[in-house]
Amino acid sequence: MDKIGRISFDKVVLDCTDPQALSDFYAKLLGWEKVYDKDGFVIIGSEDCCVNIAFQRNEIYEPPVWPEMSGRQQQMLHLDFSMEKDKLHDWVSYAESLGAKKADKQYGEWAVMLDPQGHPFCFDVL
Repeated sequence: MDKIGRISFDKVVLDCTDPQALSDFYAKLLGWEKVYDKDGFVIIGSEDCCVNIAFQRNEIYEPPVWPEMSGRQQQMLHLDFSMEKDKLHDWVSYAESLGAKKADKQYGEWAVMLDPQGHPFCFDVL
């Protein structure tokens, strides 16, 4: 690896039909800013975090089914966000006010959410 140099993790990219709307959702949820916006590709980021989230237009995007079902579009990844246990309900309510919904199937102490384009994400408790 020394011969080719250093590599670092830069961003997670989510496909969606509307990068503007989905990036607005996550920017508001996380209190982040848009740092790039061109030709259907939007990146949001924060000085407090070393990884960005990007959103790219995919006209034939199909949201995953949660929980997964054989023969249907399955999630490829999901995002996890953590907070104090006594704030979980507040974060769920805030995400819902921005257009997310709580998934019908839940596991453990965290909340499984679906963003406005149907990507699952989780609120984990510290």
